[in-house]
Parts: sequence; C-alpha cells; structure tokens
Amino acid sequence: MTMKHLILAPLRGFTDVVFRSAFKRHFEGVDEAVAPFVTSIKGRSIKPSHLRDLAPADNRVLPVVPQILSNNPDEFICLANALFDLGYREINWNLGCPFPMVAKKMRGSGLLPHPDVIDRMLDKTLRGFSGNLSIKTRLGRFSGDEMDHLIPVFNRYPLSRVIVHPRTGVQMYAGKVDLKAFDVCLTRISHPVVYNGDINDLDMFHVLESRFPSSSGWMLGRGLIANPFLPEMIQSGTRLIGHGNARFAKFHDDLVVGYCRRFSGPGHVLDRMKGFWRYFAADFPDGRRIVKRIRKADSLDRYRQAVTAVFNGKDRWG
Repeated sequence: MTMKHLILAPLRGFTDVVFRSAFKRHFEGVDEAVAPFVTSIKGRSIKPSHLRDLAPADNRVLPVVPQILSNNPDEFICLANALFDLGYREINWNLGCPFPMVAKKMRGSGLLPHPDVIDRMLDKTLRGFSGNLSIKTRLGRFSGDEMDHLIPVFNRYPLSRVIVHPRTGVQMYAGKVDLKAFDVCLTRISHPVVYNGDINDLDMFHVLESRFPSSSGWMLGRGLIANPFLPEMIQSGTRLIGHGNARFAKFHDDLVVGYCRRFSGPGHVLDRMKGFWRYFAADFPDGRRIVKRIRKADSLDRYRQAVTAVFNGKDRWG
C-alpha cells in the first residue's frame, strides 16, 4: 500500500509544539507539520521568545515547517533567515489567514486581491532568503476568480510547493470547499500542490484522493484534532476498530502535562484544554452536553473530574 503524505495544518491556538509533540508520541501517520504563523516584526533584532514555538530542541519528534505572516519583504527576509539559522530549510508564507483583523491589514488572505504586491514581495524575498519558500493560500479573499491572477505570479518563482485551501477568505470555514477550483489549481500551478480543507473522515479522504490523484500531499487540521486516529485510518484505509478511550486518554493527559510546563498558571492550561474539547467532543452523541460540563469546570481538578467521567462513559473511538 502506498503511504499518503499527510501534513498537520497550522491552527493557531491548537497545533503548537505541545500538541505536535504529544500527537507524535501517541499516534502515527503524519509526516510533517506546518507550524502556526509567526508574525514578522520591525527591526533586525528577533527575541528568542518570539520563536518559542519553534525552538529546535523542542521540535525533534516531528519535522516542522515554520510559517510567516507578513506583507513586508525586509521583515520577512529578516525573520526567515533567523529561522534558517536555527536549521529550518523551508519557510511557508501565509496567504490564507481569513480572519478580518488580519486580512484588513493586507496580510494573510488580505493580500490575495493584490497580485502585484505578492509579485514584488516574492521577487525581493527570494533574492534575500537562502532557503526554500512554500505558500499556503486560499482561492482569493472575496472571490475564487482572484486565483486566475495569482497563479501566473506563483509560477514565475521557484516555490517548493503551494498548499491550497479551496475556499475564499470571506468564507472563513463555512460553506463547501470548491473542488472544481482546486482541480484548476492542480492543472495550472507548475509547482507541487497540496490539498487542505475539510478532510474530517475517511470517506471524505477517499473522495478527494480519487478525484485528485496528482495532489502531492494532504493537510489535516480540524478533522485530525477531532479524531487523532484519522491519519492512521487514512494510511491503513480502514476505520481501526477497537482502540478505545485508553489511548486517547494518555494523549490527553500528555497534553495537560505539556501545557502545565509551558504556561505560567493553571488558568491558561484550563482555557487551552477547554478549547480543544470543541473538537474532541464533536462526534460524541452527547457532545454538546460534554462541552457544557467541561466548560463549567473552574479549576484543573474539576476539569480532570469532568474528563474522567467522559472517558469512563461510552467508548468514542472503539
């Protein structure tokens, strides 16, 4: 059986180094991760705290590609070269972030209506950066037609790959992905193209793989967080019956320990773990009740009690 090239998506507030490391210790199937974006900053002095999530010593268990959010070539070059000096040979440029507070500043998907700006940025950046550059993009900010003007720009430069989420920025994560538009991207983009978007279960992956056999990889985000067994299911082609809650519980507890070490107080740990349950509980029949109970926990002890009650109940992954 041919192994699929699976990539962990950059979800800010979720797929940080603690999650990436814990996931790799407990699950298989993912080949690499693109880290949540680091924003470029003015000046040439970059503090270690700005790159904390990308400290090489903490990122040894899973290959990682740093991602930069920027609309300034000089700032981008400075940050990219700092990451290159840390040992990272590929940098990903975020042209997909859909959040209005980012897009309105002409960053992320906010740059997509401006192919001339992207062209100038790529021209200067690739002359000043020693490593490989990839792009993660959407079809456009307001309309998928924006991609018609972006593809010729992408094709002019030696990009290592283009990761395409076939939605527009204003769609955020709502509505259907535009598979016809992704097909056009596969045909017209002259670089390796990776598919990203709504791979939430094995059936959806099979549909996409059958339709896009030339895709060079598959990026998993929310679907993987909701079901961390998903990459193993994709690689084996089966639903992997009988794992039970025990394996997931060990992964969960590893996350809690990791965040306790990383954050300064239990309140931050509690907030982070509550956020994960929006995804963890998605496919439980009583998922809303579970999330409501967990959100009521006002201490880590009460949180652990609530989670233990979930794990002792119906087997989610069995």
